[in-house]
Amino acid sequence: MTERIISSKPESDDSKLDVNLRPRSLDDFIGQEKLKDNLGVTMLAASARKEALDHVLLYGPPGLGKTTLAYIIAHGMGVNIRITAGPAIERAGDLAAILTGLQPHDVLFIDEIHRLGRTVEEILYPAMEDFALDIVIGKGPGAKSLRLKLPPFTLIGATTRYAMLSSPLRDRFGAVYRLDYYTDGDIENILRRSAAILGVQADAAGLREIACRARGTPRVANRLLKRVRDYAQVRGTGIIDCDIALTALGRLEVDAVGLDNIDHLLLKAIIEKFSGGPVGLETLAAAISEDSDTIMDIYEPYLMQLGYLERTPRGRVATRRAYEHLGLKVPRSRLTEDDAPQASLL
Repeated sequence: MTERIISSKPESDDSKLDVNLRPRSLDDFIGQEKLKDNLGVTMLAASARKEALDHVLLYGPPGLGKTTLAYIIAHGMGVNIRITAGPAIERAGDLAAILTGLQPHDVLFIDEIHRLGRTVEEILYPAMEDFALDIVIGKGPGAKSLRLKLPPFTLIGATTRYAMLSSPLRDRFGAVYRLDYYTDGDIENILRRSAAILGVQADAAGLREIACRARGTPRVANRLLKRVRDYAQVRGTGIIDCDIALTALGRLEVDAVGLDNIDHLLLKAIIEKFSGGPVGLETLAAAISEDSDTIMDIYEPYLMQLGYLERTPRGRVATRRAYEHLGLKVPRSRLTEDDAPQASLL
């Protein structure tokens, strides 16, 4: 899959931007108010008792701030953070080396924790519950089990696939938080903060145009801000106003609700090649020359959130709103009962 400007997955040039714009405290973190309130109480209580924070599981779509929250937790608790990812921990010994290197109350952040191997995952169970590491020395009848004590630590797991976590692992997290998509107002506030940090001049109308195309995702919003900033610098006065934002976003082929040419291709394939559906996932993937997992994990969630696409037992179906957004004639099968009297006009 080629890199998309509106993809919520991290891209090659995002790392430096993320570090510069990443909030340092819960007060600076915009949005997710209920999560922040509950997490703040838990952190204050653990700090007052001088204990390690309960293990935390963060789940939700990519780009919403799970890694940022892990940094904020470590900073707020005044401890170090060790960062790794599920696919990077291939053997039980890799995880054992990480766990034995932690200091008391440190934070271990495992991104994509759902991709941990089963053997590695079993090492985590006693580590999370008893702060102990069980090691088997030798093989066969002479094998011995040795238990090493670990300092109290906090495991923060992040995943976009909550359902793929095993039940025993989920049950060992003391706090589970879901991150939801942000409102346009929250995204606009995030953009205002980012523009100030980057030294970009932008008016409210310009930021609003970017916010409504950011798909409710801060990572996408900051990426769009960066691209519009470049256009304003080269083709404008350096100030992001409404006209500059609209022109720049138009050149990036991002429409008024944040859909790009790939989203349009997928919807048009369902509508024009398969009469609006239903069409099976594998058939749809072949029709647009894309991987079925990519369609299901990357393209479909936002289209479903907008109400442009439905998953049914028989396959994918384009809704009436999809037809209207693309400026296509709505077929009778997509009309509601309230629209029946107008059916003859279509």
